[in-house]
Amino acid sequence: MLNWLKIKNLALIAEADIEFGSGLNVITGETGAGKSIMLSAVALLLGERADKNVIRDGATGCEISAGVTLPQIAVKTLSPVLDNLAIPFDRSLPEMQLRRVISRTQTRNYVNDVSVTLRTLKQIGDLLVDIHAPNSHQSLLSPGCQLSVLDRYAELEEEVEKYVQLRANLKLLRDERSSALAGLPTTTEVTHLQMVVDEISGVAPEPNEDESLRARHQLAAHSKNVLEHSMCSINLLNGSDNSICDQLGIVYHSIQELHRFDPEKIAPLLQNCDQLNDIIRDLTNAIEQFSADVELDEQAFAELEARIGALERLKRRYGPGLDNVMAQLDEAQRRLAINQNTSQLKQDFDRREQELLIVLEECARTLSAGRRRVAEKFIKRVKQHLSNLGFAQCDLDITFETIELGTSGRDRMEFIFSANPGEPLQPLRNIASSGEISRIMLALKAVLADVDAVPVLIFDEVDVNIGGETADKVGLELKELAKRRQLLCISHLPQIAARGEHHYAVIKKLSGSRTVSSIVALSREARISELARMLGGGKAALEHAKELI
Repeated sequence: MLNWLKIKNLALIAEADIEFGSGLNVITGETGAGKSIMLSAVALLLGERADKNVIRDGATGCEISAGVTLPQIAVKTLSPVLDNLAIPFDRSLPEMQLRRVISRTQTRNYVNDVSVTLRTLKQIGDLLVDIHAPNSHQSLLSPGCQLSVLDRYAELEEEVEKYVQLRANLKLLRDERSSALAGLPTTTEVTHLQMVVDEISGVAPEPNEDESLRARHQLAAHSKNVLEHSMCSINLLNGSDNSICDQLGIVYHSIQELHRFDPEKIAPLLQNCDQLNDIIRDLTNAIEQFSADVELDEQAFAELEARIGALERLKRRYGPGLDNVMAQLDEAQRRLAINQNTSQLKQDFDRREQELLIVLEECARTLSAGRRRVAEKFIKRVKQHLSNLGFAQCDLDITFETIELGTSGRDRMEFIFSANPGEPLQPLRNIASSGEISRIMLALKAVLADVDAVPVLIFDEVDVNIGGETADKVGLELKELAKRRQLLCISHLPQIAARGEHHYAVIKKLSGSRTVSSIVALSREARISELARMLGGGKAALEHAKELI
């Protein structure tokens, strides 16, 4: 239950500290006094987005806090959520404390003094308090909302969540398929890719081949000069009379003569001569090999030029460099491989989609069966409560239509209603007045009270467009519902206010030059005075108020 609510600098309320009791708590006050401010305060604590305009004029910010004691059914529902969010929670003293601090520049949210995001606050708030304002009554006209009500009664929330997740997985898979298949080459692109592969593979370039061939061509183009200089060098080294090798031989012979006079000192000199001789021979061989590679006949030279021309054509088309040509070949081969694997890729996506659809269909059948299984019992119980609310001879039923797999399965469901005997059943959205919708919502909440884990229900103007005997019946129904849930009810009708176990009045008055709203708990005498005001005032109203109490 909502134990207490503290409000500071919210709209017309400078400061309020309210303690609520169990059962039915009614809140009354003159029109415009600020009853809706309390409802706004609770809504903000439950994660509604805050506008800086809610801050009282002249204040830098506002603060709202509340304490909620949880019944065991709510503890069971909420504990996993709190554990997952690492929010401390004592199960032996199951009170949650919510706090929201709103300034003109930022908003801070707290659960049990732990800072949380607005999304987390709303996630927790939805499990603590259920608010029904006039606009939420109107949501009952939506077939989707009606289906959700039936799902809650049938306790199908887990199956609904599973179905929603499966649909999300199916969408992700289809998006993945579209993305993958969108990247496949077209027939025209396949033709082009194959041409690229054939052309480059036909030339079969090697890495850096163009550079090595260019150097070879440079030598071959100047082969005459190269050969002349090569032969000159060979002759000077070892290819003619009086060559360097011959001269070195003469030097070697002379040093051998010196060796007889001082073998120890001369021996190293002979070794140097031997080394020089080896170097000259190696140099001669290298020049001979170089010149042999340069010598090309006309055919070989033509083939070299043709090869260089083929590489240059590839570079002009796919370059600028030979590495770019090789990269183009790799990419074309990769794209062609994808195209060749298209059939298998599509089969894999088809298989995965079919597997998901089978599970989704099974989940949808489970939902449909669960809904139809409880529909008759649900309608019977709602009609019992409607009878208590002044619809003694009304009729209510559910129509089911099987549709394509949608957001909630294969069911399109709608409440059909007739307030008076002899009138045909029609969709609720076509015939129900706002007063009728309010009472139907109350009847639904009464039926759902046994399966809902939410410990606090707040009704804002559930008595709209009703009065007299019907208002008294609504008050009785609210009091009966309050035996299983704490109720906070904002009302304009004395018949309903009189049923409250705790009564609070919102009072607006001038304080200096400022309008201030306050909320006070009423004593028995104050309740009689408030009920008399609601009845129109005067001595007769006062006596009637005493009778109502």
